[in-house]
Amino acid sequence: MTERYNRQMIMPEIGEVGQQRLLKSHVVVVGAGGLGSPVLTYLVNAGIGKITVFEMDTVSVSNLQRQFLYTTHQVGENKATCAAEFLKARNPEVDIVVHNQRFENSEEIRSLVAQADVVVDCSDNYQTRYLINDLCTDYGKPMVYGAINALSGQVAVLCHPNGHATYRTLFPEPPSGGANKAVIGPTPGVIGAMQALQTIMLLVNNDSVLVDKLCDVDLKTMNTSVFEL
Repeated sequence: MTERYNRQMIMPEIGEVGQQRLLKSHVVVVGAGGLGSPVLTYLVNAGIGKITVFEMDTVSVSNLQRQFLYTTHQVGENKATCAAEFLKARNPEVDIVVHNQRFENSEEIRSLVAQADVVVDCSDNYQTRYLINDLCTDYGKPMVYGAINALSGQVAVLCHPNGHATYRTLFPEPPSGGANKAVIGPTPGVIGAMQALQTIMLLVNNDSVLVDKLCDVDLKTMNTSVFEL
């Protein structure tokens, strides 16, 4: 065990046993944008053994306001490749596998979900979220959901084998009007950090305070509410 993880290992919630679990775990992260940036960074820093990333976009100037995996000189380059470069520099002990492709209902992706311990939803469209939900339901894998809108966000742990709530519980049908693209950088930072923490707690003890619950965060008023699903 390296010195890298000392500060979290002295926490009773993690300890040496919990750190060993993290080092042996496999997390699939769908999306390496606004939410994916903090999620991936904190998971890599924590020593997750293997992280599989799905991201098919290229870096644009408009991303840089909130997606700190990327820099100005990488504009136009593939996000998956750039993300892997950043993350491996943060922690070379983590096995990072990137897929420059859409998250689709294929045999390869179904196999990856079946092998994963947790799937983190950092996507930005309803079609992908429903697919993540359905695959996690099929294979009994927790889905750590996050969504943002300007100065607010949501986090939930869905599809847990010991729970009942899924993304379809929240949204039986896609909300009308499409996704709102308004956002300020700290919003995905806060929500992504919460997703990363819930993922770590799931990996350490297979539990989370947000199983079957939705945490709604209003960063304008700093009010936080937790709802049973």
